Amino acid sequence: MSDFISDQPPTSFWVFSGAALVWNLIGLVFYYGQVTMSPETAATLTAQQQEFFASTPTWATAAHAIAVTCGVLGSLLLLFRKAWAVPVFVVSFLGIVVQDVHAFVIGNALEVFGSGNALILPSIVLVIGAALIWYSLGARKKGWLI
Repeated sequence: MSDFISDQPPTSFWVFSGAALVWNLIGLVFYYGQVTMSPETAATLTAQQQEFFASTPTWATAAHAIAVTCGVLGSLLLLFRKAWAVPVFVVSFLGIVVQDVHAFVIGNALEVFGSGNALILPSIVLVIGAALIWYSLGARKKGWLI
């Protein structure tokens, strides 16, 4: 494998960056839906799920907001080829971790949502959050980000 450093990213960079933006925009929409949940929507949840969302502390909601907002911002920075994408993705990942600490360590998400449902999406989110850090670090090392 060559150690050649090019300042022109390949097509895969643009595809990955665009997919990252779409993924994080979807996360932002889910966050917005959660914090603006109408009584009609809440009524479709079980009583335990309603209580889980109602009792979520402000710091956990803030962590969720930071995770998705920094995810969108990091994706935009990646598309604009800015090295600031790396630390912004790190902050997003930390927001994911804090949110998950509330859900799985402090809260009772496994009991409320069931172990299968409660673990699948958060696991995917963690893996993608780590992949965004890894990819942006590699892009910076290859000179694609300035």
